[in-house]
Amino acid sequence: MPASLPFPPAPLLPSGRVRRTLAQWWAVLLFGAVAAVYALSPSSHDARSRAATARLLHATSWLALPWFALLSALISLALIRTLVVTAQSYGLSQFALEMVVRVLVLEFVPLGAALFVLLRVALAGDLLPAPDAAGGLAPQAIAARRWRLELVPRVLALSFAVLALAIASGVLALVLAYTVVYGISPWGFEAYTRMVGRVFDPAVGLALSLKTTLFALTVAVVPLASALQEPLAQRPAGGFAVRKGTRRVLAVLVLLQAASLALKFL
Repeated sequence: MPASLPFPPAPLLPSGRVRRTLAQWWAVLLFGAVAAVYALSPSSHDARSRAATARLLHATSWLALPWFALLSALISLALIRTLVVTAQSYGLSQFALEMVVRVLVLEFVPLGAALFVLLRVALAGDLLPAPDAAGGLAPQAIAARRWRLELVPRVLALSFAVLALAIASGVLALVLAYTVVYGISPWGFEAYTRMVGRVFDPAVGLALSLKTTLFALTVAVVPLASALQEPLAQRPAGGFAVRKGTRRVLAVLVLLQAASLALKFL
């Protein structure tokens, strides 16, 4: 396999663009596979790699949690109030809470967490791999040391950030939904927990876990792999520039969300 991906200077014919796109996506899949091998290998987790992972976990999850919780609470309150009032206006107040849980927690929370972490990746240059002198490196051309100390810690940290923020936002949304409908009274707790348990049956819980995990892997793998594919000459010298990886992540997230909705209604 070549050491770098081809980037011809001349405009490509449609067939050439297709081959180039397929080569880029193949490199993304290869990057994810190699990252998974390194992440599951005990020899990759020495003291330096653990320190790098801990630093990135602190930056991507812990520092982002207060701001994300505040933003998630405001959006959740607006959506919960809108859904509850709309259901009550149509005489469907008995289904209002179930609608809130199904729409907000099952659909919006995982996507919102993934988009929030993606935005942090785009805005924070240190979350992307540093430019390499060669530029445009394919996964097999990256040194093992860089995998252990730079790339795998970033993949682990970004994946954990999406999962952690999605869980925190989902719990917060459930608490806010109960508070909006029942207030601070404990008398609705039994009916509310029974309804939540009915919504989160094993099949729905498994589908939600799988979708959130795929979102996390997409946000963690695609921007890093796309940044490594980008030739050094096309990388910004400083500051922030929107990378191709952001558009690719959005495309994959939309496809995953659409597939999830299609499977539910089939």
